[in-house]
Amino acid sequence: MRKKEQKIVITFRTTAEAIALESQCQKEGIPGRLIPVPRQISSGCGLSWAMPVDWEGDIGQWMESRGLCWEKYGEYLI
Repeated sequence: MRKKEQKIVITFRTTAEAIALESQCQKEGIPGRLIPVPRQISSGCGLSWAMPVDWEGDIGQWMESRGLCWEKYGEYLI
């Protein structure tokens, strides 16, 4: 069994929102990946973005400045 780690998890209302964030993160070298939404979180589309908590920027501000949509985000042990 994999050891759980603290991650920033971002959820989305739609799959299109999740893919848009993934695409922008890949373009700009933002670490993370799309994963199924962890059980302790609910989401509209079933996809979430997980990334390290030690990322240098403010992810909410970063997403907002690029016009990206999300449902919610926070730190979770996954």
